Amino acid sequence: MVTFKSRFPKGSERTTALGEAEAGLVEHYTGLVRLAYLTLPPSLGRHRRVLVSHGLVQRALPGFRLRQYALRVPAQRPGPERHGPVWAVRERVLRAALAYERRPRWWPKTLPPPRALRPTLPVVWGLRLFPRAGDREEIALGQALSGVSADVRAAFVLCRADGLPEAHALELLTAAGASRADRVVRLARQLDGPAVEAARPLSLLRSAEFDACSVRIRPTDLLRRRHRFRLAWAVAAVVAVGAVVLTATGSAPEAKAPPTTTGAEAASPDALVRTPRNEWSGTARVDFTAWPPRGGRTGDRDLLARALATWAAPPAGARVTRTPDTATDPPLHGTRLLYAGEVDGKAVALFHDGLRAVRYSEPLSPDGSSALDFARTDNSDLTTTAALVVSRGHGTSRYLTAPWIARAQTHDLLRPGAPAQPLQVSKTGVTDPVRTPAASGPCHSWPALHLHTSPRIAEQHAFVVTDLGGLVPAHLTYTPPPGKGTTAWQPHEATGAPAQLSWARAACHLTELPDDVRTVNIWDFANQHLPENGGHAVWSCVRADTWRGLGDVSVRLTTPGAAARVVARSRSTSACSRYGRQAVASTQWRSRSGRHYLLAAGSQAITGIDVTGPLRASTNGQTLAIRAPATTQPQVTARLAGGGETAEISHSTED
Repeated sequence: MVTFKSRFPKGSERTTALGEAEAGLVEHYTGLVRLAYLTLPPSLGRHRRVLVSHGLVQRALPGFRLRQYALRVPAQRPGPERHGPVWAVRERVLRAALAYERRPRWWPKTLPPPRALRPTLPVVWGLRLFPRAGDREEIALGQALSGVSADVRAAFVLCRADGLPEAHALELLTAAGASRADRVVRLARQLDGPAVEAARPLSLLRSAEFDACSVRIRPTDLLRRRHRFRLAWAVAAVVAVGAVVLTATGSAPEAKAPPTTTGAEAASPDALVRTPRNEWSGTARVDFTAWPPRGGRTGDRDLLARALATWAAPPAGARVTRTPDTATDPPLHGTRLLYAGEVDGKAVALFHDGLRAVRYSEPLSPDGSSALDFARTDNSDLTTTAALVVSRGHGTSRYLTAPWIARAQTHDLLRPGAPAQPLQVSKTGVTDPVRTPAASGPCHSWPALHLHTSPRIAEQHAFVVTDLGGLVPAHLTYTPPPGKGTTAWQPHEATGAPAQLSWARAACHLTELPDDVRTVNIWDFANQHLPENGGHAVWSCVRADTWRGLGDVSVRLTTPGAAARVVARSRSTSACSRYGRQAVASTQWRSRSGRHYLLAAGSQAITGIDVTGPLRASTNGQTLAIRAPATTQPQVTARLAGGGETAEISHSTED
């Protein structure tokens, strides 16, 4: 019988039968692959980490020649986990994964570690494997783990995902060859800071983002593969013709082949457009085309060349993200340099090609991998080009503000009466860190930026933007209810007291929006007096417009003493915009006496409301309130001032 045997002092060893170890590997295969995947250096790339992690686990058992394996199972304080066969397999997997980040002293720093250069099975050709993409929480946790060493990542996974006590994790790391395991465990404990703690590491580590056993399959770049195939045939044909010519004439032809142009050459560092520094104050087009290049490394050709080369052909280890319907094509002619500098331990370069804003970042230390972020920005204006997120991590974001931003402040949308706080902006336009809104959990605050334009441009005013997780922050606006001096639908900047009060009711629902939102407008389209002296209710339509042109709306009803409640939703609609200025919605409402009512309200263009179906009623005006059973689901339509009628916005499934 093949056994695992300890090399540790007598009295602390225990042999494990190979059959037991095989059973432990099969039973805990997913957890072992997760441990290897998260311990491996992120510079390998997601595809290779998936394959390597499976290979390490599959080779964790001894072969025909290896008859015993060093296993440490200490005799003192034995626990069920340390007596189980999975301990032996886990130690060997961990030892092999840690080896991928170790370099001999004589090894060149420009090369990957020796272990990463060895080819291993399994191998996949023509396809890319990667775990399912997670949400903002998983991305934040992954970024926190990528900033520490493999030993610390392993300790964090052992304690959080595998649930080992710190003493057991320390012993396992020591047995796997980790140096100063006590310090490693202590550093892993420090990862439980505010950013990671808010991300619920126990559940997130077991999510699809880090599950290398549940992967997506995508082809490699088919166009690039096709071009390379054609190029190979062309080169072979040229070589064959050249060989024939040389054989026939005895000399080589002097004609040169026509040069080829790649994406990187189309936007080389020398070809980048650099706007003059003060052009923004004298141009009629105030958008990204008016941004001058800023930052301490705008003259660093090596950094810009790496950024453009990565953009043209991302290497295997690069992380690439994009907003929906945003192309990741190579750089275009006329690509503009916006920024190049160092922020939060990374070298960052920002570009704009007329359609997209592109952020390239690479760590200043040898460890880590580069990242590319694409965001659609066509048809932008003064407010939607006021800032870009230049760096994000550890619960904060830094912004690169437009050159026409003279003053920046921060304000909590949930505290409308609190004064805005000044925000420091460097000479290169980069702000101090600003807290990012919580992606999950309790919504206690929602930071936003109040930006004030320079008096050097004609349109001097203040406006509000907030971070929704994308490269471009979303512009927040407000449309007041109809009344004296106001029109039916006219958005304003969300800076006044009524706008702040309205946004305080809706800010926490911003987490439901995608990260490619361009503007978010709140339209208080109706006021209603509630039955039985129930007070005053406000009907609001929140419209989120994306850079793709699509707009999603949600109708919220705010009643006295209660939080705003979503009563209707509609996707990809023109409702609550300048192209859809008629809005009507309905919902059930319960008074303090316990009676149930059907409430309905419409915008200023509504002259009457009709109820049909199991309940029938009709009224002139913009609001309706009638007694109705709680389970009634009538149909509500509204009559328009110019004739015709419109249906209500679809009911929401929320309570």
